[in-house]
Amino acid sequence: MEFSALVERALSVQSAYRLRNERDGHGRWTAAEYMQGLVGDTGDLAKLIMARNGFRSIDDVDTRIGHELADCLWSLIVIAHELDIDLESAFLGTMDGLEALIGPTAP
Repeated sequence: MEFSALVERALSVQSAYRLRNERDGHGRWTAAEYMQGLVGDTGDLAKLIMARNGFRSIDDVDTRIGHELADCLWSLIVIAHELDIDLESAFLGTMDGLEALIGPTAP
């Protein structure tokens, strides 16, 4: 799946959440609220990584890590959208900069 399709899907889910929040009388989330959600998901991910490394006991850890990584990616896509940041371009530019620091990469 192309990155643009991932973004489109993430924003579709965001739109559905907005409609549900409006229906339930909750306010509209901004980048700040999505960031708070990302912090919570990152904390959950940290605990799961600890479990994967044997420092905690959590069942089905690999599946749960995948879920939390997906939650984090969704939050990052939505935050970028809320802030009018082209995440794909920013990512590619950052990778170009990192590759320039480390030299040519293997094909």
